[in-house]
Amino acid sequence: MSRSPAALLIPELRWDPDRGFSHLEAAIEDALALGVGGFVIANGPTAAVSTLGAELRRASRHALLIAAPAERGAGGAITGLTGLPPFGALGALRDDDVVRRAARLTARELRRSGITWALAPILDLSLEAGNPFLGAHSFGADPQRVAEWGVTWIDACQAEGVMATAMRLPGTGRALHDPSLGAAEIAAAGATLWAADLVPFRAAVDAGVATVLVSQVSYPRLDTRGAVAAQSSLILEEMMRGELQFDGLLVSDARPTTADRSGPSEGEHAVAAIGAGCDLLLAPRDVGGVAEALDAALAGGTLHPDRVDAALEHRAFWAAWAAGDVSREATLDDVLWARKVADTVVHAVRGVFVNIGPVVDVISVDDDADRAWRGEGDRFGPFFATLRAMGLHPRAVDGPTEDGRGAVVIAVRGEPAPGRGRAGYHEGTRQRIDRAVAEARAARRSVVAVVFGPPALAAELSAVPNVVCAWGGDRAMQEAAARRLA
Repeated sequence: MSRSPAALLIPELRWDPDRGFSHLEAAIEDALALGVGGFVIANGPTAAVSTLGAELRRASRHALLIAAPAERGAGGAITGLTGLPPFGALGALRDDDVVRRAARLTARELRRSGITWALAPILDLSLEAGNPFLGAHSFGADPQRVAEWGVTWIDACQAEGVMATAMRLPGTGRALHDPSLGAAEIAAAGATLWAADLVPFRAAVDAGVATVLVSQVSYPRLDTRGAVAAQSSLILEEMMRGELQFDGLLVSDARPTTADRSGPSEGEHAVAAIGAGCDLLLAPRDVGGVAEALDAALAGGTLHPDRVDAALEHRAFWAAWAAGDVSREATLDDVLWARKVADTVVHAVRGVFVNIGPVVDVISVDDDADRAWRGEGDRFGPFFATLRAMGLHPRAVDGPTEDGRGAVVIAVRGEPAPGRGRAGYHEGTRQRIDRAVAEARAARRSVVAVVFGPPALAAELSAVPNVVCAWGGDRAMQEAAARRLA
């Protein structure tokens, strides 16, 4: 067959709030000329995403895979679609039907927008409180429960013609370092990994999941050579292709860990990952450079032609599988149900829901203020807007005001997430919250903190008598928290 390793690359196209997708025109033209196998579309309004997807398909020489993040519903990736609570919140409800409907709604909205590949569900187990990036992204810690809900999500998603992705093999819930920031290792025994961490992935393979995203963590008890999973032929070929008989797509992030300057370049990582058994590489920064590295490795014998052919065949099969044009629209009932679920998972971790109106003093504390956020604007905007829509008068303040009424609200953003580098809050964040509580008490005002993150973060706010958990800081959960408080 004609070998074009560039078809194994899936570049990312990220919406810019000022320029839309227009600043990517030259990069898209170059990628299509190389013959990339698809794209990840990150953010953007529904109409722009749909238009871009259609243009990409028309311009490509072969069927493309068009992917989007889907951890929190289609609205988590595409503006104007429906957001959902994170998987941890859905798991806390312990209801298979909730997981099924969430996946179905996500897949229908993605498909109608031209997205045929969902980067979800996350099947890591929440095993370490100190894990700096998992947080509420996982269904939970019970292997059997996570396996059950993962299979439910996968079945419902793929029944709507959208490929699902089991993330991140063999499981990163035991990691205490973020692999996106530097080298991370999980030293658990192979028997432990098979009996727990791998259970959801084995179930996903048995359920026919289309894709498996492989981690960049090393597992020395599975591969004594110390290779990260994405570069381990023992994990990819012997375990996944051999023992588990997985015949879908094995996928890796194209970018090696960023903190280890002595580690592989993007091109070197790509060659090692494809050579070890990966089929696709997500979001390379230097698409042309990685394509050249793959071409050179193939020509020089570092990459075996049979390995490249197998990866190309896997990609072509699933691109054809996803190419049908049959799709169903999400119903109004589905959308209203999603809003109800979001409201349901917002709950008091400590104390009670207190009266906050009608003039609401809101002290906003952003634990991620040191990070660069692209395209989000005011990070508490949906919370304030929904309080106003509920007839209240919220004001951003530094402390309680004389004409405020009811409880002082402390809105706290900052949850474990890839690239954040920590599981809990900065010491400065905790001190700021303690000071706000003291000021509210001095003003004889009650106080409630809204944690836009997993419930475990409430333990860091010991001075706050009333703590409400909203699970995450995305639009859907900010709006749900505001409705519950109002």
